[in-house]
Order: sequence, then C-alpha cells, then structure tokens
Amino acid sequence: MPASMELIAELERKANGLRCDVVKMCYHAGSGHPGGSLSAADMVAALYFHFLRLDPGNPKWEDRDRFIMSKGHACPVLYAALCRRGFFPEEVLWTLRRFGSPLQGHPDMKSTPGLDMTSGSLGNGLSIGVGMALGGRIAGKDFRVYVMLGDGELQEGLVWEGAMAASHFRLDRLTALVDYNKLQIDGENREVMNLEPLVGKWQQFGWHTIEIDGNDMAQVVRAIEEAQRTGGRPTCIIGHTIKGKGVSYMEGAAEWHGRAPTQEELERALAELGEKGGNA
Repeated sequence: MPASMELIAELERKANGLRCDVVKMCYHAGSGHPGGSLSAADMVAALYFHFLRLDPGNPKWEDRDRFIMSKGHACPVLYAALCRRGFFPEEVLWTLRRFGSPLQGHPDMKSTPGLDMTSGSLGNGLSIGVGMALGGRIAGKDFRVYVMLGDGELQEGLVWEGAMAASHFRLDRLTALVDYNKLQIDGENREVMNLEPLVGKWQQFGWHTIEIDGNDMAQVVRAIEEAQRTGGRPTCIIGHTIKGKGVSYMEGAAEWHGRAPTQEELERALAELGEKGGNA
C-alpha cells in the first residue's frame, strides 16, 4: 500500500526539523559538516521516524534494526535523529564537538546512545554492515541493516569488497543508501574520481539497485519499502541529492562540506527553513 500523504508530510516536517538542528549544532560548535548532513536529512528522517525498529529505552536491544553512518562526518544529522527519537535530551545537541561531549566530530559508539558503529575513516561501513547482516542470519535474527554511504566515499576500494561479499552471501536484509550529492571536500566527484556509471556498477556487483531523488520523501519511502520486499540479494538505493539542501547559500557549494555558519548565516538558514520542524 502506498504511503499516505499524511505520512509523507509528517516525515518532511521531521526532515526539516533535522536540518534546523544541523545548522544550529554546527553554529554552536564553530565547526562541523553541514553540507552532507543536510543532503542526507530526508533519507535519515524516513529511516528514524518510520522504518527503523528501535527502542530508545534499550539502545542495545538485540533485535533492533541497525543503522551505520559510514560517512561519519555527516554525524550532525544522525545525532539530531537520535535526539528526536528520544535517545538523549535536546540540550546535548548543542555540545557537539566540545571536549567531553558524547557527540564527537565523528560517531563514537562507546559515547553516544543509539550508535551501532564508530565511524570516521571512510569506506569501512559497508563491510561492517555485511558482518552485522551475516551475523544476524547466523543467529536467526530478523533485524535489518542499513548503511549510508557518501558518494566520495565510494572511491574507497573497501566499499566494493563489501559490495561483492554482500552479493555473494545474498544478504537481502542489508540496504545501502548512497547520498549522491555529487560533491566532496575537493570539489565535484566527476573531477576528483568519476563514479559513473554508478547504477551499473552496483547492478554488476549483484545488487538490486534503485535510483531516486533522495530529497523527495515520497520516493525515499517507496524505495525503502521496495528494499524490504526484495528477496535473495542486497539493495542499493542511489539517492540523487543536493549538498546543503534546504539552505540556499549552501546548496551545491563544496565549501560547505566542512564549514560552520556565522550567526548571520545561521539566522538566514533558520529563516529559510522556517523552523518548521518545531525543534528550536
């Protein structure tokens, strides 16, 4: 059954709220990675507010679904989602990157409730997700594993070793989501190390592959639903996104990969976002 218009609208509000949190967190920290956090907000919101089976009161619940933010520098949007799902109080968000904070510049699963993987070194997440999915099968568990990958991260060889293993073991409870915003810290993917034909690569590695607008919530929801129905092989959702999505002066600008907004820029961003998520 197609997702209702009410559900899509609610998830869009959640994604917008995550975007508000991201720009405020980076502002308070004076550093961070807003661009790739904003581009990923729709896919993260769909997972955390509709699909993932979680229990904030029991973060280590054995039967929970797993989520890995392999592009660990985009942790602001992940922290915001964990907070809004109830894993920790809102005031913790504004401690991002401070000494002693549980919210470090890259995710640390020993410090932050709800994290399933410590990440930062790019390329590791998919192989770890393969291990989790294979371990779940061996243990007779039915949880799902979702791994978010950055497009620049796909230039790492280890990603493709993981992709090969996932297909070999027919891990149909594993889903990769590619935040394909076309930009990385050094500029455009096509100039740094061209990824195309990206859909064909994943298909040739034996994955069920879905190509969508990753900033269109209805398409995001349909793709994840399709991934859950696909049997016998893993699924890769390639989400075409806009770096800095939702903040006009950040959109499509590589310099916002790792730069915090000034107070004036923060105010402008929040005005554009409208604080529609109600997460101020």
